[in-house]
Amino acid sequence: MTTAPARRPRGVLALVALYVLFAALFAGLIALGSWQVQRRAWKLDLIQRVEARVHAPPGAPPARTDWSTVSAARDEYRHVRLSGRYLPGRDTYTQAVTELGPGYWLLSPFRTEGGEIVLVNRGFVRERRPAAPSSAGEVTGLLRLSEPGGGFLRRNAPAQERWHSRDVAAIAAARGLDGAAVAPYFVDADRTPGADAGPAQEPVGGLTVIKFPNNHLVYALTWFGLALMVAGAAWRVALEQRRRRRAAPPPTDEVR
Repeated sequence: MTTAPARRPRGVLALVALYVLFAALFAGLIALGSWQVQRRAWKLDLIQRVEARVHAPPGAPPARTDWSTVSAARDEYRHVRLSGRYLPGRDTYTQAVTELGPGYWLLSPFRTEGGEIVLVNRGFVRERRPAAPSSAGEVTGLLRLSEPGGGFLRRNAPAQERWHSRDVAAIAAARGLDGAAVAPYFVDADRTPGADAGPAQEPVGGLTVIKFPNNHLVYALTWFGLALMVAGAAWRVALEQRRRRRAAPPPTDEVR
């Protein structure tokens, strides 16, 4: 009389481990899909807030007492108005690629009537050449946050006058501006009403690109779809196990 091999407990443990894996995958994928749904709601709210700022009448920029709390969530793309004058001879050219082609952004320091200095991106120029002086006493545009360091894989080199980003602090230091009086943001100037985008009208303002990719719904559907596939796989395994149990002969305790 010989006892049958104890194979069933090992098979049961493997099956339990498989179902635990299915459950973990399903829960993780559902969590990722739910997170993308939340991200989509946040992105839609952000787009709505930015659109409201961009199209609002220009208002006062953040005061010096509020500079330490300036943030992208609250302040970026605010439509602001500056009153004062440009400081001559301290222009900076940063590399740019726009709808008009490659060229430069022309940044000039603007001293407000309150004594603060704000870097103003006066607009796009195709060539790096001395800019015509501006007697503008008022500038309107969109508030932008500083872009420290440089561009993608390209660092700013102030000593060589190579600027790949609009780094407010670095530009202010390179131009000998009083850092304590320089705002931690810059302003993209609006386009002059009635002006075209030709070379004669350079610098060309109003070229700020405002675009927020919003693919979160696609991502959410992808994660939820994968979760359904995992659930379907678990269901198929359960059906197969049920079929095998029905087809298997009755167990015996011993073999003669």
